[in-house]
Amino acid sequence: MANQDAQKGLPPVWAHTTIGEVTQSAVQQAPPNSGEFLYVDIGSIDYTTKRITSPKTLPSMEAPTRARQRLSPTDVLVSMTRPNLNAVAMLPPEMEGAIGSTGFHVMRAAGIEAKWLYYLVQTQAFVDAMSKLVLGVLYPAVRPKDIRGYSIPLAPLHEQRRIVAEIEKQFTRLAAAVEAQKRVQANLKRYRASVLKAACEGRLVPSQAELVRAGGRDYEPADKLLTRILKERRARWEADQLAKMQAAGKPPKDDKWKAKYKEPAAPDTNNLPKLPEGWTWTTLDQLLCFLRNGISKKPDVESGLPILRISAVRPMKVNVEDVRFLQAEAEEYQDYALREGDLLFTRYNGNPELAGVCGVVRRVDRIIVHPDKLILGKVVSESCSARFLEIAVNIGVSRNSIASRVKTTAGQAGVSGSDLRATPVPLPPILEQHSMVAEVERRLSVIDELEAVVETNLKRAERLRQAILKRAFEGKLVPQNPSDEPASVLLERIRAERVCRSEQPLPRTGLGRKGRGREVVSPSGKL
Repeated sequence: MANQDAQKGLPPVWAHTTIGEVTQSAVQQAPPNSGEFLYVDIGSIDYTTKRITSPKTLPSMEAPTRARQRLSPTDVLVSMTRPNLNAVAMLPPEMEGAIGSTGFHVMRAAGIEAKWLYYLVQTQAFVDAMSKLVLGVLYPAVRPKDIRGYSIPLAPLHEQRRIVAEIEKQFTRLAAAVEAQKRVQANLKRYRASVLKAACEGRLVPSQAELVRAGGRDYEPADKLLTRILKERRARWEADQLAKMQAAGKPPKDDKWKAKYKEPAAPDTNNLPKLPEGWTWTTLDQLLCFLRNGISKKPDVESGLPILRISAVRPMKVNVEDVRFLQAEAEEYQDYALREGDLLFTRYNGNPELAGVCGVVRRVDRIIVHPDKLILGKVVSESCSARFLEIAVNIGVSRNSIASRVKTTAGQAGVSGSDLRATPVPLPPILEQHSMVAEVERRLSVIDELEAVVETNLKRAERLRQAILKRAFEGKLVPQNPSDEPASVLLERIRAERVCRSEQPLPRTGLGRKGRGREVVSPSGKL
């Protein structure tokens, strides 16, 4: 046996077995008793730390139908749904008596170190093996027999404990390094927000008013800029309407049609903060000449007309490579094609924090259209920088205004075009907009580079975690001790004890003749 195992790549004193052979066959199944109970379901587990972080305390009368598995300390819980997410955890002593969901396969170690199993089911090899055995589409899951039948390496018992201790020592160091990287990540996120906030409050670059006083020249304050923008907005509307009437063969006889123009509403400044000198409050509606939802047709082919996914738009970002495809000709939807400088807003998203966020299309080298869950806007003219608006609507007063209008329906958070139009926006002089955008982009590019480094380090940490586990279960993490009892002997003893338990008479049920022959499972899981 030892030579056979050595030939399979294991140390000579190790053995091959299955999870089923070294765990109890079942745990007690029963609904919770009266009163409150601690419930552990799949949502209670932190997928990253592999710990139970959010158990629920429920009254027994509200117990879910899945709340049936009586858990004991050191039980290893393995989610049978979506095994690729690797939702596994070990029940800590303070949660003794908790009830587990039947969505878990509960592994209760029999004769081996429980943490050996706990770390083994975190290996990529286990995740990959279970992912290949998934059944179902709407509810992808593996079966208990799939987990119990999984082949595992078994070290001598003392070596199991040495390996577990070494894994935990190395994981502790790794966790400290990861935590340090996450602190850097959080600090960068706060710095990003502070840069954007300073920009929208006029504290990031010298104001035009200050520069003019220092240089003795004049400038156009934002209130006059806004007047000019509004005149241009009306002129563009009139030009568009006139072109439509002429194209329809109905040229106007007089100017009465111009009275149909609806002047955009100005913001109510009573509850808005004071702005820097030379700035003014406006609304998105005053600054935009166009705002429209996208195409409602669903993507249906593997190639064709590219259409953005909802995920393509994030705060201050538009990923024009994040697309699906429509079976349609570009000419059919040319009015929905993206142009450089277009503003895109998320109309709907499952995450309320992403509803109404905005990004500018920076570069597009092919025809790409947008779906109805995104809203496209165009600024009136170059008198207002689209990139400045991108900054303004994602931070401070403007973002808070949009967030306050978000409504949730059927699990989707959304805003309407009218919600966006009413958004108050701080407007600086045009030269200040340009200098502000340049400074923001300079600083954010540095932040992006640092965030990329941190993300790389976090991914490297996960690879290192898996490398530690791989070495552990190959017998390469700690040296073998020749005096250890071979795993084959341990395995034979576990098998013998299982046979011995199966030959013991069943306890009396006290149910009379009707209850005879029924198995009674004790809280320990033994028959």
